[in-house]
Amino acid sequence: MKTTNKNLMTLEEFKEKNYGKRGTKERDELEVGYENFKIGALIQDTRLELGMTQEQLAEKVGTTKSYISKIENNIKEARISTLQKIVKLGFGGHLELSIKI
Repeated sequence: MKTTNKNLMTLEEFKEKNYGKRGTKERDELEVGYENFKIGALIQDTRLELGMTQEQLAEKVGTTKSYISKIENNIKEARISTLQKIVKLGFGGHLELSIKI
């Protein structure tokens, strides 16, 4: 017989309970923060996968190690033009964006 834990909730339920429904100020701030976190994590993961240091990436992109660190650690938001440079010049890739409604 399978028992269920009534204290468990989905991520969506947790966000609604603690930050409100989509469209509320608190929830929107959470979602924006999460997107910025994901961008930094993607950059860091790709950099490590390519065996690069922050300093090597910064040199290729024409910025500082400190700036790369701030993006990766969600301290600083990167402009789209900066993301394009990181992906193109730093990683040899192409940045793709999409809009979801």
